[in-house]
Amino acid sequence: MSDRVRVGIEAGVAHVRLNRPAKKNALDSEMFDAILDTAKRLQHDPSVRAVVLSGEGDSFSAGIDVSSLAEMATGQLNPESDSIKEATAKLSRDGANRAQQLAWLWQELPVPVIAAVKGVAYGGGLHIALGADIRFVAPDARLAFVEITWGLVPDLSGTQALRRLVPLDVIKKLIFSGEVIDGEKAVALGLGTELSRRPIEDALELARVIAERSPDAIRAAKKLLNRSGLVPLAEGLSNEMAASAGLMGGANQIESVMAKLQKRPPRFKDPAAAEALTSRGDA
Repeated sequence: MSDRVRVGIEAGVAHVRLNRPAKKNALDSEMFDAILDTAKRLQHDPSVRAVVLSGEGDSFSAGIDVSSLAEMATGQLNPESDSIKEATAKLSRDGANRAQQLAWLWQELPVPVIAAVKGVAYGGGLHIALGADIRFVAPDARLAFVEITWGLVPDLSGTQALRRLVPLDVIKKLIFSGEVIDGEKAVALGLGTELSRRPIEDALELARVIAERSPDAIRAAKKLLNRSGLVPLAEGLSNEMAASAGLMGGANQIESVMAKLQKRPPRFKDPAAAEALTSRGDA
C-alpha cells in the first residue's frame, strides 16, 4: 500500500490525509492511484459514517505534479495515447472516467465527505475539494483553476460540482482567468462552505457529529440531496417520500426515537453494506 495517502478511522470517522507535504501534496501517479484505492475501499466499508479529507503539511494540494505535464509539451500525450484511452475505458457509477474519479468518487461515497482546505488548492487539488460535500476553508487559503494557464480546461469533474455551487458567470470568470482567490472570497463565492482558522479540527468535529446520527438516514439524505435539482420536480418529490418511507420502522429509525425519548446516546447498527438502503426506499 502506498504511503501517499494516510487513513485513520476512529468512531466511524475516516480521516484521509494526502501525504506528500514536501511537494504541497502535488498529485503524481502514485498519489493518484492511492487516492482512487482509498475512495473505493471506503465506499465498501459499512463502519465508516463520515470522511474528512485533508493534506499533510501546510497545504491541501497543489494539483497535478508539474513533471507530469512535461509529457504534454512533447505531444506524446493526446487523445490517442494509451494512458488516455485507459482512463476513459471504465466509468464510475455516475459516468466519471478514471481521471475524474479522483474527485468525483467522493461524491459517489454513500457517506458525507468534508474537505479541510488550507494553504493551496490548485487545479486537481481544488477538484478534489469540490468533490467533497462540505468544505471548511482557511481564510488565507489560495484556490484556483490553473488549467487555463496550461492551455487546458478543468477536466477532473470540478465543472460538474460547481454547477450546483456557484453562478455560471462566476464559474466562467474563475476558469477563464485562472484567478487565485483566498479562502474568504472562496466562501463568499460559494466554493467553500465555511471559513475556519482550524479547518481540520472543525471538519473532524462536524464529522463526529454526523457519525452520531443514524447511518441509514445520513446515507439516504446524501443520495436524495445529490439527486435534487437534477430531476423534474415531481420525481424529486417522489424521491423524497420514498426515502422517508424507506427509513420508517427500520431498526436505526426506531433507535433514533427511543434514544431521544430515553435521553441517552443512540446505539446504531452499521448498514449491511455500503450500498445499504437500496432495498428499503432507494431515494
